[in-house]
Amino acid sequence: MDKFTQFIGIDISKEYFDASIYVEVNKYKHNQFANTKKGVLEFMKWMKSEGCSIDNTLVCMEHTGIYKNILVRELQVKNCNIWVEMAYKIIRSSGIQRGKNDKVDSARIALYAKKNQEEATLFKASDQVIDKMQALLGQREMSIAHKTAMSTRTNELKDFNVDLYKILCTNEKASLKALEEMIKSIDNQLDILLKEHQEIKEIYDCVTSVVGIGPITAMFLICYTNRFTSFDDARQLASYCGVVPFEYTSGKCVKGKPKVHFMSNKKLKKLLHMCALSSIRHDPEIKSYYERKVGDGKHKMLVLNNVRNKLVQRICACVENRKMYVMKQVA
Repeated sequence: MDKFTQFIGIDISKEYFDASIYVEVNKYKHNQFANTKKGVLEFMKWMKSEGCSIDNTLVCMEHTGIYKNILVRELQVKNCNIWVEMAYKIIRSSGIQRGKNDKVDSARIALYAKKNQEEATLFKASDQVIDKMQALLGQREMSIAHKTAMSTRTNELKDFNVDLYKILCTNEKASLKALEEMIKSIDNQLDILLKEHQEIKEIYDCVTSVVGIGPITAMFLICYTNRFTSFDDARQLASYCGVVPFEYTSGKCVKGKPKVHFMSNKKLKKLLHMCALSSIRHDPEIKSYYERKVGDGKHKMLVLNNVRNKLVQRICACVENRKMYVMKQVA
């Protein structure tokens, strides 16, 4: 993607963002704007005044969650080339750095865009349906976590202080009931959301047709992959989910075992682990594979990881072909 002639790095905070245009080595043009719609329009005028055309300019920024939303939305309306990169990759590429402020950070991001433009992946915005689904799933996870924490803390007193346990149970009864009702309400809203959007429902049905994949895992996959458009193939998604082992060797001395990278999506990895356990119980083909490999002396966790990988491959195949998975019977 070596087609850009201008590079802008943006460091975003809640109230404002710093922008730096790469001019030459150690030379940048800097400005600061309010993180509002008006501020973005002023940024666009500044871009134009500095000779940065929309077609030839790559705008790079770190992934800062919701803080980037206004900027990204307005830039996309203007058809700007946006690259939203992981902060960790930008930091690692910068080498040893002394000092830090927003102006310096925006310049480092601009330099990163200049040096790595061939690796740039232009940002594809998720639509409002995906954003709503992700928000509901996040609220559901938080509600379950609160409910579990409350119950666990109280249940620990059961064998040590019965009177206090009864008091706390009485106090928490209304809160636990409210959390349970909230979780049910969120589940209903998610069901309605799926029924109202045919394309997402088709993808959802394909994913859940794979034995072992439940509704929550399917929806998380749809959100994290933006309807399975963020990855080119199943291997990329599997790597993102942390189920692809990589070789760790160097020369004659370092001979590490292949292992998955620590920078995977921990949430999807955890969900796929539970799905793998379910598929071993309910899918004859997977069960036969698991028992055969374990019988051959393979470590159980290694085989489980292979099962997780198989599930990702099946999911991607079903979604790509828009076909339901058909379970094979083992003779």
